[in-house]
Amino acid sequence: MEIDLRPVRFEDRPAVHDWARREEASRFQAWGPNTPGQTEAFVRGLAEAWTAPAPRSFAYAVEVEDEVRGLAVLHLRDHGQGEIAYAVHPDLWGRGVATAAARELLRIGFGEHELHRIAATCDPRNVASARVLVKLGMIHEGRLRECVLLRDGWRDSDLYSLLRREWEQPAPL
Repeated sequence: MEIDLRPVRFEDRPAVHDWARREEASRFQAWGPNTPGQTEAFVRGLAEAWTAPAPRSFAYAVEVEDEVRGLAVLHLRDHGQGEIAYAVHPDLWGRGVATAAARELLRIGFGEHELHRIAATCDPRNVASARVLVKLGMIHEGRLRECVLLRDGWRDSDLYSLLRREWEQPAPL
């Protein structure tokens, strides 16, 4: 599926709230389901991060057919490292939107920010998100035990990463 990424704007909050309010969208997340006020504060923070003197977090609206249908975020860390995250409206799950958005984040991170390593984490129960990371060529590095507190208790987090050289020269299939 074809997508476009553009910087998040405060005006995107109703579209973001359409999925952020849903139980299924936040099942494996430390946030949500969001109230309208929580989504408003969240989107405001993402939009304002673009205007920081030296931005370290770049949140993009994921547009499908000119509608905001998800978010994709690149966080810059120290020493040439970054981390990516994404969330997609449940109506579009399984249609390649998360993969396309995450692939574009890798291009931005390695290409525009010249990062050495990009990481991502996901709940081990979130098989679909893990599948996205593997499709991108990311390597499963291990499991962080009980490192995130969710509504249903402490959960593990699987760590994936991709190095610049792996992105530039993908391994043959």
